[in-house]
Amino acid sequence: MSETSRDGKNGLSYADAGVDIDAGNALVEAIKPMVKSTRRSGADGTIGGFGGLFDLKAAGFSDPILVAANDGVGTKLKVAIEAGIHDTVGIDLVAMCVNDLVVQGAEPVFFLDYFATGKLDVKQGSDIVAGIAEGCRQAGCALLGGETAEMPGMYATGDYDLAGFAVGAAERGQLLPKTDIAEGDVILGLASAGIHSNGYSLVRHIVEMSGLSYGASAPFDKERTLGEALLDPTRIYVKSVLAAIRETGAIKALAHITGGGFPENIPRVLPDGMAAAIDLSAIHVPHVFAWLAAQGGVARDEMLRTFNCGVGMIAVVSPEESEAVAEVLEREGETVTRIGVMTSSDGARVTYRGELDL
Repeated sequence: MSETSRDGKNGLSYADAGVDIDAGNALVEAIKPMVKSTRRSGADGTIGGFGGLFDLKAAGFSDPILVAANDGVGTKLKVAIEAGIHDTVGIDLVAMCVNDLVVQGAEPVFFLDYFATGKLDVKQGSDIVAGIAEGCRQAGCALLGGETAEMPGMYATGDYDLAGFAVGAAERGQLLPKTDIAEGDVILGLASAGIHSNGYSLVRHIVEMSGLSYGASAPFDKERTLGEALLDPTRIYVKSVLAAIRETGAIKALAHITGGGFPENIPRVLPDGMAAAIDLSAIHVPHVFAWLAAQGGVARDEMLRTFNCGVGMIAVVSPEESEAVAEVLEREGETVTRIGVMTSSDGARVTYRGELDL
């Protein structure tokens, strides 16, 4: 029997206010197997407590430094919402965090997510968490916990937002970048899987200008819809890069090419007095970028500071070690190209030669 107020009207419930506790519980039950699938040494992969536990000693660390990163997926979520495709943005969420850990030489050990929506849809939420779990498996980290927030009035129907938080560890003294980056060191580019998760406000504007729907055939990929093609998830470089770090000991620096592209991200790992000289003609540019540039009339330099343009991560190594590092990365599934060298700086931290194939 429902509660009755003093004036005889039925009393309000949380569900009347727009929050469905039963749907939240159903989502927790649906995602438990997904969370369990991410278990690794140091974490048991269960959820339901007030906090998650991780044992660094059980994970094999003796004197670790912790490295933490957090990020989101940005307005790529709007593409997912409008296209009705929700099972890949979770991979993006994990990728944007764990790639920022591995560039510092850290192994991602656990991940936490925050999922906020106006009205909880259990199927939508399950698809999102399935992607998060897949990203964690690719990165080798445990999905240690998360928060689902149903907030009517804060988000329009169908809208949601995601935030991710990752923690990694490295043995003391093994963090990157190293201090011996020198003129003549080689810059290796690791191919991206497409746009990844940056620049989508511009992408969405260009799509709007084109007059295409996300259900239309992609002009640059006739086998898929535009929504499917634009939602290719961010590549997770963790396992391949960790293998190269540990097997060769030769990687001096790594940079994750996210928002800001080459000119903003590469200088973050360079010592004073050094610059990256990039040969743009060496880069294989995925067709999506050529379409964006042509459809939107986007200039080359704007493309390079907005998008990854085909290179999702770079590694700096000595010329003598470049082949050995590339061999390990390629064995682990990366497409690796020599895209530049380190030079002394005349003020500019990133310089270009050759032309980008747009």
